[in-house]
This record gives sequence, structure tokens and C-alpha cells, in this order.
Amino acid sequence: MTQFGDYQTRIYLAGLSGVMPALPVDFATLEARAAAALPPSVLSYVQGGCGDEHTQDDNVAAFGRWGMVPRMLVDTAKRDLSVTLFGADLPSPLFMAPIGVTGLMTQDGHGDLAAARAAAETGVPLCASTLASDPLEDVRAACGDTPAFFQLYTPRDRGLAESLIARAEAAGYAAIVVTLDTWVTGWRPRDLNASNFPQLRGHVLTNYLVDPRFRAMLGHPPEQDMRAAVGLWAGTFGKVLVWEDIAWLRSVTRLPIVLKGICHPDDARRAIDEGADAVYCSNHGGRQANGGIAAIDMLPGVVASVDGRVPVLFDSGIRSGTDIVKALALGATAVGVGRPYSYGLALGGAAGCAHVLRCLLAEADLLMAVNGLPTLADVRAAGAVPR
Repeated sequence: MTQFGDYQTRIYLAGLSGVMPALPVDFATLEARAAAALPPSVLSYVQGGCGDEHTQDDNVAAFGRWGMVPRMLVDTAKRDLSVTLFGADLPSPLFMAPIGVTGLMTQDGHGDLAAARAAAETGVPLCASTLASDPLEDVRAACGDTPAFFQLYTPRDRGLAESLIARAEAAGYAAIVVTLDTWVTGWRPRDLNASNFPQLRGHVLTNYLVDPRFRAMLGHPPEQDMRAAVGLWAGTFGKVLVWEDIAWLRSVTRLPIVLKGICHPDDARRAIDEGADAVYCSNHGGRQANGGIAAIDMLPGVVASVDGRVPVLFDSGIRSGTDIVKALALGATAVGVGRPYSYGLALGGAAGCAHVLRCLLAEADLLMAVNGLPTLADVRAAGAVPR
């Protein structure tokens, strides 16, 4: 059984030989270092949120409004963070949430492959975005034995959507994660002020450019006229999904279907009724809609409505191992992290990403140890309470 907290001991022991951590172990320093390293256009896209970014900021702040009560005289010498998700046994409940510019986060422009290698190294699954710099097949292969999920931005053309899903299934992804809240982008002032939308500049479109259906729709090799290829992408991106579409999605794959963006208890119940295999509580990190409630505050209602029938995935605002444990205490089955691993990629590629994931898991593991909670079942039984 992996004891993730041992990563702390490794850092201290290395220090006795004069070896300091190459990268920070806390989010604030990590973000500051990444801000100095990234091109302004990429940084604003990664850091920016919708509108005045109140919802994005509240996603983070809301974790401070939840607290946990420690229990003493419990043997926590060994902790078990393992979970089973979509038929796979995983060493922890942590996964890398999909980010559409992961490919741009490393200097070589292959951040998706770097994230996949970090997944292979740590056992933390990657939810690979449709928007990527490398083909989904190559990304899945780089994950090795660690399961991976494929996030789908559903195109308006059903044939293209079905082609992407079929490719993901053939490549060995363990689930299809359908994003519901991004058929159009929200109002993002940081990007608008710089007139910067990476996809319209031809970035992270590889999954489309190599797709046989997309190429047939285009009628010529993309490299022959990239402007036309980008125009076709823009014209087909973003189908407005409705409940009746779930049956179609369910019919075109044997993989589990996960609906991402479910925040209302009624939507969670109906998602299951319509055939979803899991619900994903997320408000897109506050990037798509402003003026909403922090995602972590909506999680308990979603969990209660699901009532254990399917897994509940969660992301939005995760910045630390403590945040991970709080989300688990409020009922999440698995917890996705976004910006922290992106910053790790920016500063150290696959190794930097793996370092960030190990730090998050070490903090979560050690919190469980000192709080008297040796298993995730104990964490959920203890719960979290509003301050």
C-alpha cells in the first residue's frame, strides 16, 4: 500500500545532503514561479476566469468555509487512499482534470504527452481534453498502465463526435467525459483584452486535424489551408446538448458516460435516469459562468441526490491536499485538479507535473494521518462541517 506522505520524508532526507526541492511544494509559490515562466497569452488563458472572476475566486475561497473535526487515539500508521473507478483499481482518488491548453504548457509544445507521462509515473489518471497538441491515441499510450479518461467537447456534426468517441474507445480510454457547459465560451475579459483565443490561432486542434471525418469534411489536407481548417473547426465546435442527446451518446460507445458540469440535484438525478454512468460536479473552475455558487458548496446536494448509485467526480478550486480531503469528506468519489498540475508542467515538464501530484497526495495522506482517518470511508463518515 502506497504511503503518499513518505514524499515529505524524501524531501527532508534529501535536504540533509544539501539537495533542495527543484520546484515549490505550495500552490502560491508554484503559481508565482509559473507566472514568471509562461508567455503572457498562455498565462492569461490558464489563470483567467469569466466576468469579474468572482465565481472563480470563490471556488477557491469556499474551501476555507468548510472544516473537519479530528479524531484521536486511532491507529493511522497506515492509510489507504485507494479507490475503484470504472472498473479500475487506483492508488488514490486524485485525477488530472481536462485543460484545453495543456499542450502549450511545456516549452516543447507537447504538454499533453508530458501530463500523460506524469500519469504513468504517479498512477494519477489523466482526463485528456479534446483540445490537445498531440493525438488522443498518443496521449493514451503515454499514460502506460495508468487508466485515462477522454473529455469530449461534442461537435455539432454527429459523425465527427462519433469518430472522436470511437477513436477514444479504440485507444483504450476508460470513460468518455462529456462537457456540458462549453458549447460556447463564457465572457473572459483577460483573453478578450488581448484578443487571444488559442484555438482560432490553430493551437491544440490536433485531434480534429488528424480525424478522418474532419479531414473528409474539410476536403483537403489541413496543412494545405490551415485557415480553412480553423474555420471548419470553429463552425462545428460546440453542440448544444439536451437530455434527448444522452441516449444517442449512450448508443455509440460501450464506455462509461460521465456528464461534466452537473451542479443541481435534479440534474444529477435525471442524468442517472437518462443513462449516465457517473456525474461530474464542476462549474468549469469559474471559467464559463460567473455569478454562481462555489462548486464545493454544491457538491453535497449532488452527492445526496445521487445516493451512491453512480460515482461522483468533482473539480473546481482544488489547490491543495487539504482541499482534496474536504471534497472527499463531502462525498466525492474522485477529485480532479487543474491549474496546479499545469504549473508543474510549465516549470518542469512531466517531472514537474509528477512532483505537484505527489505533493498534493502527500498533504492529503498526512492530513488523514493526523486527523485520525486511516481510510476514505473514515473521511466520508467524519464529513466536513461549515465554519
